Amino acid sequence: MHPILFEIKGWPIYTYGVLLALAYLAGLQLAVSRARKAGLDGARVMDLGIYLIIAALVGAKVMLIFTDFSAFKADPREFLSLVRAGGVFYGGLIAAVAVGFTLAGRYKLPLWRTADAIAPGIALGHVVGRFGCLMAGCCYGRPTDVPWAITFTDPAATLNAGTPLNVPLHPTQLYDAGAELLILGFLLFTERRGKPFAGRTFWLYMILYAISRYIIEVYRGDDRGMIFHFSTSQFVALLIIPVSLIMLWWLRAPSTSSPTPRTAG
Repeated sequence: MHPILFEIKGWPIYTYGVLLALAYLAGLQLAVSRARKAGLDGARVMDLGIYLIIAALVGAKVMLIFTDFSAFKADPREFLSLVRAGGVFYGGLIAAVAVGFTLAGRYKLPLWRTADAIAPGIALGHVVGRFGCLMAGCCYGRPTDVPWAITFTDPAATLNAGTPLNVPLHPTQLYDAGAELLILGFLLFTERRGKPFAGRTFWLYMILYAISRYIIEVYRGDDRGMIFHFSTSQFVALLIIPVSLIMLWWLRAPSTSSPTPRTAG
């Protein structure tokens, strides 16, 4: 689409990098705003969010190395591409969650209420970030003849992401952005409905995204690494779905059980 936004004295400024930065800023802003409305310390959530962003950046690149290890092993110069590559979303998500769980106590933030405040911010950031993928041509889909197919023509997309040119492809970047936008709307709409409990919004996000990502992976055409007969992201999704269901059941359980009244004796 438009991999290079503009150049400064011959140095290219990549559209993906700009939109990725905007994605993190938008997600962090929403998370801090929601945290304050929930009665949490916004400054502490901001500090935590910065560590989450760093963890996400590192984790995404580490999983990229894992999923395409043969290419990095064959040509160590490929490691230089990590400077401009975004990486694998699930790698960033897993790393950020691990760091968040570790640091929440240090910042004296209630774990599940904080996670609930942050989850919609992840979805929002992912929506913006996927438009960066679309502009760069990465995370592209399989060849198709559907009316909404997109065709890349910029050689920079092939150079940076190996994107096929002049071939109609599934717009998987838009599929993912659309799924995240629907998930974001669902989380915000249902957050206070039913019987809310701490952790519900976060684990709903995890399971809904896992389901959508598993389906979208069917239409992906880029090399994403395989575990058994599944792409790496599909395999991770299959692990996250049961974990999310268990956590939703476990966190909800205390609010559905009534304590046995004590009798004087």
